[in-house]
Amino acid sequence: MIPYKAPLRDMRFLLNEVLDFPAHYAALPSGHDADADTVNAILEGAAQLCEDVLAPLNQSGDLEGCHFNQGVVTTPKGFKEAYQQFQAGGWQSISFPAEFGGQGLPASLNLFKSEMMGTANWSFSMYPGLSMGCINTLLRYGTAAQKQQYLPKLISGEWSGTMCLTEPQCGTDLAQITTKAVPQADGSYALTGTKIYISAGEHDLTDNIVHIVLARLPDAPAGTRGISLFVVPKFNVDNEGVMADRNTVQCGSIEHKMGIRASATAVLHFDAAKAYLIFEENRGLEAMFTFMNTARIGTAVQGVCHAEAAFQGALPYALERRSMRALSGKKEPEHKADALIWHPDVRRMLLTQKAIAEGGRHMVYDALKIADHMFHASTVGDEASYKQHDTELGFFTPILKGFLTELGLEAANLGIQIFGGHGYIQANGMEQNVRDARIATLYEGTTGIQALDLLGRKVLLGSKGQCVRDFTGKMLQFARPNLLQGGVKGAMARTLAWKAAEWNWMTLAIMLRAPKDRELVGSASVDYMMYSGYVMMAYSWAQQAAKATDLLASQQGAESADFYRAKIQTAEFYFARLLPRAQTHRKAALASTRSVMQMDKDHFAFS
Repeated sequence: MIPYKAPLRDMRFLLNEVLDFPAHYAALPSGHDADADTVNAILEGAAQLCEDVLAPLNQSGDLEGCHFNQGVVTTPKGFKEAYQQFQAGGWQSISFPAEFGGQGLPASLNLFKSEMMGTANWSFSMYPGLSMGCINTLLRYGTAAQKQQYLPKLISGEWSGTMCLTEPQCGTDLAQITTKAVPQADGSYALTGTKIYISAGEHDLTDNIVHIVLARLPDAPAGTRGISLFVVPKFNVDNEGVMADRNTVQCGSIEHKMGIRASATAVLHFDAAKAYLIFEENRGLEAMFTFMNTARIGTAVQGVCHAEAAFQGALPYALERRSMRALSGKKEPEHKADALIWHPDVRRMLLTQKAIAEGGRHMVYDALKIADHMFHASTVGDEASYKQHDTELGFFTPILKGFLTELGLEAANLGIQIFGGHGYIQANGMEQNVRDARIATLYEGTTGIQALDLLGRKVLLGSKGQCVRDFTGKMLQFARPNLLQGGVKGAMARTLAWKAAEWNWMTLAIMLRAPKDRELVGSASVDYMMYSGYVMMAYSWAQQAAKATDLLASQQGAESADFYRAKIQTAEFYFARLLPRAQTHRKAALASTRSVMQMDKDHFAFS
């Protein structure tokens, strides 16, 4: 079992010293109540819940898994009691409007809590986590009646929510959806079909589960243009928001999975279930992306969570486990062998985990400032501001989701490697962390789908490269004052300036070649996304190193000198050892498509 300690010092460093969240909250209408005392109370309260309640259930929940019996799903021992504590603490309501029972605080505060929950127990965090997108979709697109019926109990945590997209014959290709919704005389719809891989689709933690479901109307156009969005509760709800009779939604089974075993992944059968249209007919995908963007940011956090868990598990082991002598001579002569921490390759692995976790945390937190503005604009109905911030966040989303989940999985694998054979067995929790991390690169869009979204939709078609120019402009603005300086700040500034130019040159090269080579975007996209992620993380580490350097030079940083030195040294490691990977991805992204496409499909089987 991996013991969990919330990384509050690092979180506060980012919030208060690097990203200046106090000023950010002061400028937000929804942030007036997010003063220092309130933020600290939320961080500390969430840390206590995660350390004392959720983390102890992580391994036992994995070992027991969920139970299925004739449509009834029971979560592992302790989960129901933990959820009751979660609900009683008001943790679901942090960032939602007061008119529906929420606390009206900025959305980012909820994600800070979610990060801690996810590191402590990712399986548990998925139950309330899936409700977030359901709530956000209803807030933005639901009718006044739907909001009154569902939101108060979803926001209180008394009910939970899901999203139901995937069907047996289709995953990412939603154009193949066949679930039907037939209009009824009372204004409702009779929805029939089967949905698979529905996280938290059935469980015993809440009395009701509100499903957001994609389906087709009888006369809908073919393809994605003919998809509508519906709300389908497990138990029907009257106009006052009170549960009534059971709807015709049944859980046919739950999946037996590689990881996140304590999270119920359900097959749901809708048999003329009573459903209600959300938004407009045939515009379901547009509304659904509110849900998907929320989910993708949440999954990006998962990459940070598994990197943090791997580091927290591996570091104590490396400090205590002894094997051989350090190459430079005895470090602990009082013992028969030196601790693993003295071996350079073990340090490389630990620093990789640390760099991924702390660099990824900064990347997510930086993006959350945009999300705060977007959610506020949505709440007050400012469509122009909403679209502006949604577009800006849309550039971050595929990089955060695709890049950070891939690196989170790498960090989890390094955890096993540091433990050696002891990491491969169940008792130490490292193999569970890898199994749990593996799904993050798959759901809410695989790494390849995120990469296509970034390069194809966001960079080439959506903005003609403007989103890259905007972001690299920020990099240059940060780097420019330090270009002629010596030391760490100057060296990193010069590297950032070069990477900013290089990222734009690579984008332009692909943009010029793509019209003549229809397969180029598909062959280049993953390498392009990984390059983008490494450069974006370099920018994150440069900001942290610069702030730590400044604080060390002042009396203000005296009490945390060791912390700041560790920040600078981790940043130096990132620039020296991890950022060079970007060059390989750049070369691969610009390589000829022929290397990928020339082999005849029948020749793949030759051995």
